[in-house]
Amino acid sequence: MTAIEFNHQLMGMQSKLGFFAKSLTSDQEDAKDLLQETLYKALTNRDKFQGGKNLKAWVFTIMKNTFINNYRRNVRFNTLIDSTDNSYYLNLRTESVFQSPEACHNEKEIRTAISELPEDYRLPFEMQTKGYKYKEIAEYLNQPLGSVKSKIFFARKRLMERLKDFR
Repeated sequence: MTAIEFNHQLMGMQSKLGFFAKSLTSDQEDAKDLLQETLYKALTNRDKFQGGKNLKAWVFTIMKNTFINNYRRNVRFNTLIDSTDNSYYLNLRTESVFQSPEACHNEKEIRTAISELPEDYRLPFEMQTKGYKYKEIAEYLNQPLGSVKSKIFFARKRLMERLKDFR
């Protein structure tokens, strides 16, 4: 597909893209911004479009992904703003010094249940709870990704059976 054909088809679907943007954003100005950003990304990434594929689906996917990324970025950056002098303490992590005896007992019981798991289940489970991604765990343990996912699944299942009183 030549650049002229690509541009012509892209401009031909502009009104449909506008309606889709409006349905995503529910705001006329945000929809215009999303449409403009989508068209810009489609034009700058024209070389990544494979000619025999569906251009309409490709552009609509760009718009949907752009909307999702913008939404996630906005949620991440919308933090509480405090104009008082003690704003330093606003995002500090607060830890309670006092733990009830019941909470201490529950934590000990959960830790015991985790430690009783077989090591080939416990290690991937602990890594996952510490924030490692499945792929990182698989690479570290030198195991297939599917095996790591199933071991974590079965570890959760065993823990749920063992700790059913916590529900």
